[in-house]
Amino acid sequence: MKNITIVVLGIAGAVAVGCASMGHHDEAALGAKALELMKASFHEQGQAKLDRLEQNNVQKVCSEYNGDKKIPRDVAERLEKAELANIKYPADGKYLGDWKSGERIAQSGQGFQYSDDPSRPAGANCYACHQLAPQELSYGTIGPSLYHFGKLRGYTDETRRYAWAKIYNAEAFNACSNMPRFGHHGILTEQQIRDVVALLTDPASPVNQ
Repeated sequence: MKNITIVVLGIAGAVAVGCASMGHHDEAALGAKALELMKASFHEQGQAKLDRLEQNNVQKVCSEYNGDKKIPRDVAERLEKAELANIKYPADGKYLGDWKSGERIAQSGQGFQYSDDPSRPAGANCYACHQLAPQELSYGTIGPSLYHFGKLRGYTDETRRYAWAKIYNAEAFNACSNMPRFGHHGILTEQQIRDVVALLTDPASPVNQ
């Protein structure tokens, strides 16, 4: 829903920019009107609630810099610092789970849609945006290739801590990242994040073959 909201507000912003007589106040009003129309058009169904249309502070700032308007570096750094401080690392300090479970999580798009069973664990759908293993013939290119992630970066605790943090909250490293905040939003459990970290950083994982 985050991306849907950003797209709609982006369209609203583009319309406002296209009207020479409109100022910042008019653009904000048009954005609010677009959100009002969305709320009137969408209906809650199952676990898909209307609160998904509400943006948090980071999303609101990123919407201001949507499209060709680049977010200033100082603003991005401020947002990233705040997001980094909110990352919760495993209390036992163990980052490595089971890469085979991580592979299943990476392939699953299950979770948080109105038609999904909320009692079932969600997936990460990693292949929708990334290349991971050569055996997977279909993958997205929105995100960078993660093939040989551990092999290139090293099978160290430092690499695994970084992978954990990036999965938990990608906005700590890229303020307006399109990557879901899997840990921050509770999409993946702590064990699931461990398993995805293992997929990326276990020498036996197909990612590193």
